[in-house]
Amino acid sequence: MDRNDKLSLRTYSAKDGELKKSWYIVDADGQTVGRLATEVARVLRGKHKASFTPHIDTGDFVVVINAEKVKMTGKRMDQKEYYHNTLYPGGARFAKFKDVQLKNPDRIIESAVKGMLPKNSLGKKVGMKLKVYSGAEHPHAAQQPKTLKIA
Repeated sequence: MDRNDKLSLRTYSAKDGELKKSWYIVDADGQTVGRLATEVARVLRGKHKASFTPHIDTGDFVVVINAEKVKMTGKRMDQKEYYHNTLYPGGARFAKFKDVQLKNPDRIIESAVKGMLPKNSLGKKVGMKLKVYSGAEHPHAAQQPKTLKIA
């Protein structure tokens, strides 16, 4: 092997500013939470692109609408609990899925997706590109988001 052959075998690594970010919109109406969250996390992270680089934010923005209409399978509708701590002694708070779905439905999808992202500064940066809305209206029409189909 000569020098030119070695140069052609190098792996492409994306740079931070050279990638164009797209916007996608997902309708969560009737979707299962886990299946929806895996696809959204994959697009946020950028794993759907050929230029995916693990240590760079190569993902796109995702807008999720109709978050109040997601569903759970089996008995999870009654058994799933969300944990929150007030940071005071004895401040552990638990909320059932049904209560969270009525009171703050975007929290369901946000917590499911953020649980699938890296637990470091890159994960926080990627998580900020997720926009969740409980109704069908969203303020991101100017970005002309493309529809993302989830099977």
